[in-house]
Amino acid sequence: MTQKKQMTNPLGTDRISTLVARFAVPSIIAMLVSAVYNIADQLFIGNAVGTLGNAATNIAFPLSMLCTSLALLFGIGGAASFNLHMGAGRKEEAPYYIGNSITMLLSLGFLLLLITELFLNPLLVLFGSPADVLPLAEQYVRVTAVGFPFLILTIGSGHLIRADGSPKMAMFVTVSGAVNIVLDALFVFGFQWGMYGAAWATVIGQIISAAIAIRYLMHYRTVTLEKQYFIPSGKVLAQICSLGMSSGINQIAMMIVQIVMNNLLKHYGAQSVYGESIPIACAGIVMKVNQLYFSIIIGLSQGSQPIESFNYGAKQYKRVKDAFLLAASVGAVVSIISFLLFQLFPRQILGLFGSGSEEYFEFGVNYFRAFLFFTWLNFLQPISSTFFSSIGKAYKGTFLSLTRQILFLLPLIVALPHFFGIMGVLYAGPIADLLSFAVGLSMVIVEFKHINKLEAELA
Repeated sequence: MTQKKQMTNPLGTDRISTLVARFAVPSIIAMLVSAVYNIADQLFIGNAVGTLGNAATNIAFPLSMLCTSLALLFGIGGAASFNLHMGAGRKEEAPYYIGNSITMLLSLGFLLLLITELFLNPLLVLFGSPADVLPLAEQYVRVTAVGFPFLILTIGSGHLIRADGSPKMAMFVTVSGAVNIVLDALFVFGFQWGMYGAAWATVIGQIISAAIAIRYLMHYRTVTLEKQYFIPSGKVLAQICSLGMSSGINQIAMMIVQIVMNNLLKHYGAQSVYGESIPIACAGIVMKVNQLYFSIIIGLSQGSQPIESFNYGAKQYKRVKDAFLLAASVGAVVSIISFLLFQLFPRQILGLFGSGSEEYFEFGVNYFRAFLFFTWLNFLQPISSTFFSSIGKAYKGTFLSLTRQILFLLPLIVALPHFFGIMGVLYAGPIADLLSFAVGLSMVIVEFKHINKLEAELA
C-alpha cells in the first residue's frame, strides 16, 4: 500500500510545469504520431491512386471519428473518475472505473465492426460518397473495419494508462502503431495493393498497439485489476459516461458535421467548376493536416487531465488553475504558429498529397485560408472542455464540446451556401471558431471565480 500511495503523490506535490511536461509531452507525441500515421494513408493513396482515393478516405473518416468518440467516452471518463477517486482517497472504488472502461471499449469495438460490415454500402452513401468514389471507399472500409476493436481499445487505454501514472507507456502504445507507415510504403507502392494495401497497413498497426496496451493493463501499477472490476455496473458506467461525455460528444459532433459537410460539398460542388469529388478530396486533406496541429492541443488537454482531476479531488485548487493556464498558454503559441503555416504555405502542403488539376489546388488553397482563418483561437475550446470534465463538471464540459461543431458550425454550413454557394461552407469555419472561443473564455472566467471562492474558504 505504501508503494502505491507514493505513485500517486507526485500529482499533488511536484511542480505543475514539471507535471504538465511529464504528462503532456508524451501525450502530444502520441497524438502527433497517431495523426501522422492517420495521414500516411492519405499521402500514399493520393500519390498512388489519385484524387478519387483521397476522396474515398475522407468518406470513410466519419467511422474513424466514431471509433475515437467511443474510445474517449470510456477512456477519458474512466481515467477522470479513477483519478478523482484516488485523489479523494477512495481507493477501494477506483479500480471499478478502469475495469468497466476496458469492458466497454472492447465490447463496443466488436459491435461497431459488425454493424459496419453488415451495412457498409448504405453507410458510405449516407456519408456523401459520389458514385465514382464509392467502390474505392468500400475497398478501404471493408478492411479497416476489422481494426475497429483494436483502434478503440488503443485510444481508450492510452488514457487509462496515463491515469496510472505512466504517460510514457501511453505514448509508446500509440507510437508502436506507426509501423503502418512502413507497411503503407510496402503494400501500396511495393506490392501495388492500392486501397487494400493502405487499409491492411492501418489494421496491422492497430493490432500491434492494442497488444501492447493489453499487456500493460494486465499489470496495472497503482491498483490490482481483479475480475469483479470488469463486470459492468450501471452506477460506475454512469459516472464514466458523465465525465467522458464532453470528449466523446465532441467527436460525435465532428462526425455529424463531417457527414453533412461531405454531402454539401458534393451537392454544391456539382454546381461549381470543381465538381463533386474535388471538394471532398480537398476537405479530407485539410482536415487531416489540421489534425496534426489539433493533436498537439488535444495532447495538452489530455496531459493536464490527471493533474486537474487529482488536485481538484484533493482540494488543491491553485494547482488546478495553474495546470489549466499552462496548457492554455502553450496551446495559444502552437495555434498561432499553425495559423501562419496554413495561411502562407497551403499549396505546398496540398502538393504533398499528389498532383491534381488547377481547380483542385485552387479549392484546396481557399479551404486552408478561409476555413482555418481563426485557427489561432482554436486551442481554448478543447482544453477548457476537458478541464471542466476533469474537475467533475461534466455538464459544462459537454456543453462546451457542442459549441463549435453543433451549435455554431452545423447551422452555418447549412445556411451560408444558400448565399455564397460552395464558398459558404468555407466561411462557416472561422465564424464558428470565433463564437466557440468567446463562449469558452467566458465559462472559464466564471469557473475560475468559483474556484477562487473555494480556495478562500480553505484559507
